[in-house]
Amino acid sequence: MEGTVDGFRYGVVTPVAAYVMACLGGALGLRCTVRSLLDTQSWKAGWLALGAAAIGCGIWTMHFIAMIGFQVEEARIRYDVSLTVLSLAVAIVVVGIGVFIVGYRGASPVALSAAGVVTGLGVAAMHYLGMAAMHLNGDVRYDPLVVALSVLIAIVAATAALWAAVTIRGFLTSLGASLIMGVAVSGMHYTGMAAVSVHLHGTGSGTWAGDSPHSLLLPMLLGPVVFLVLAGVVVMFDPLLVLGDGDWSRSARLGRATPPPPAEPPRSAFESTAGAVPGPRKPYETPPRTRRR
Repeated sequence: MEGTVDGFRYGVVTPVAAYVMACLGGALGLRCTVRSLLDTQSWKAGWLALGAAAIGCGIWTMHFIAMIGFQVEEARIRYDVSLTVLSLAVAIVVVGIGVFIVGYRGASPVALSAAGVVTGLGVAAMHYLGMAAMHLNGDVRYDPLVVALSVLIAIVAATAALWAAVTIRGFLTSLGASLIMGVAVSGMHYTGMAAVSVHLHGTGSGTWAGDSPHSLLLPMLLGPVVFLVLAGVVVMFDPLLVLGDGDWSRSARLGRATPPPPAEPPRSAFESTAGAVPGPRKPYETPPRTRRR
């Protein structure tokens, strides 16, 4: 028996909320990456790690907010806690690998391609690992072609996001890039969900172990959301993270200003006397007489 799959149980509420969280994570991650690249005095590894965590939490939060709106009308859905937590760890770690590659290697074609492929595959792994955490009285099947399309979208989206992180400097341009990134990540998710079909074992709800979406996902979403809010506070109160292109240039010029030459050390009395150059004699001075022999 084929189950009736519905990914929009609450209408547009869950897709819009998921998109907002994806954009928020992307925006924070991009600004933290820019901060590490443009200010050489900052702790680079720390800012890159914060950016990777923000992007990873944004993607994971987007996925499971969207999953709150997913249902199979003839079956009850449960979620495995360990796999759900593991999917969050995978999202942060794999995104971190890509961010650190471009953070230290730059946007060369080889580095950007490698980082984009690794990050895209990690995002896809997070998505399907989160789907594997879903238990119901039936078998979840996937269309291979649609799955391949979703993985391709994830790789392209990750590559574009990493490229934006190392090339875009201004605040407004980073904001626009995060909006596009949110569209790409949400598009990857719903493309992957379009590949899903459910074959039920029977008409009963089953006795699967696990927690319901509301009892598990809502409390688990609280932690990443709080982290994104705190990361947003860090961004807001760091003046370098809200500067525009012109302000960044002025800040860089001020940071590279030539320091005044160091003062010469004081000379000793002997050095000042021996190295002194005699100036012109004054009119009232008489030249010293030489003694004749």
